[in-house]
Amino acid sequence: METLSLWQSLIIALWVAAVMSRSLLGGATLTLRFSPLMTGLIVGIVMGDVPGAMVITAAIQLIYMGVFSPGGTMPSEPSIAAAIAVPVALLGDLEPGAAIAVAVPVGLLGSYLYQFRFFINTFIGKWTDKAVEKLDDGGIFRTVILYPTLASFLLFVPLVFIALYWGAPVIADVIEMLEGTVALHILDVVGGGLAAIGIATTIYVIGRREYIIFFLLAFFMSVIFADLNITMVTYAILGTLIAAMFVLVKSNNKGVTTGSTNADFDDDDDF
Repeated sequence: METLSLWQSLIIALWVAAVMSRSLLGGATLTLRFSPLMTGLIVGIVMGDVPGAMVITAAIQLIYMGVFSPGGTMPSEPSIAAAIAVPVALLGDLEPGAAIAVAVPVGLLGSYLYQFRFFINTFIGKWTDKAVEKLDDGGIFRTVILYPTLASFLLFVPLVFIALYWGAPVIADVIEMLEGTVALHILDVVGGGLAAIGIATTIYVIGRREYIIFFLLAFFMSVIFADLNITMVTYAILGTLIAAMFVLVKSNNKGVTTGSTNADFDDDDDF
C-alpha cells in the first residue's frame, strides 16, 4: 500500500495548523476553516494528484455547504475532515461517497480538538489580563496573537501528522479490504445521503421563497443541457448574468415605486 511520506504529512499538518490558528489571513482564514476545498487543493498539490483530490473534495464540500460558525466551535471541522479523508481516498482509490463517510467522523473528532484549543487559550487569557493591567503593549501582542498561534501549532501539527503518516495508510488498507463487500456499499450510500443533507441544509438556511426559483432553474438547466457537456465555468457565467439581471430589474422596480410615490406627494401638495 502506498503511503504518505514524512514531508507530505508534515506539510499538510502545518497547513491545517495555520488554518485552525487563523495565522494565515487573520479573521479571513475562517473561510478556509469552513470550507474543505482549499485544504483539498493543498492535499492534491502535495500528493501530486490535484484532479483526483478536487473530485473527492467537491463531494466532501456538499455535506458542509450549510455549515457556519456564529461563534465558538462547530459540530464538525471541515478543514480537518478534508486533510484526513482526501489522502485516505487517494491512497485507497476510494469513490467520493466512501470518502464522505470517512470525513464525517474525522470532522467530528476535529471539533473536540478545536474545543481543547479553547481550553488552552483560557490559561493564555490570564496572561492577557495581567498584561492589560500593566498596560504592556508587547505583552498584549504576545498573549493575544503570538502565544495562541504557537499553542495551536503545537496542538494540531503533531496530531494531524500522526493521523496522516501512520493512520491514513491503515484506514486506506481497511477500506481496500472491504472493497466489493456490503460494508463499502453502505459507506457509499451513507456518503451520498450526507451530501443530499448538506444541499438541503443550504436551501433551508437561505430560506427565501423568492430565491427557490433559481434553484429550480439551475436544476432543470443542468438536466436539459447534460448532453452538451457544458463546463462549470459556463454555468458560473450564466448564473452571474442571471443574478445581474435580477438585481437590475429589482433596482428599477424600486426606482419606479419611489418615483410614483413622489409624484403622488407633489399632486397632493399642489392641491
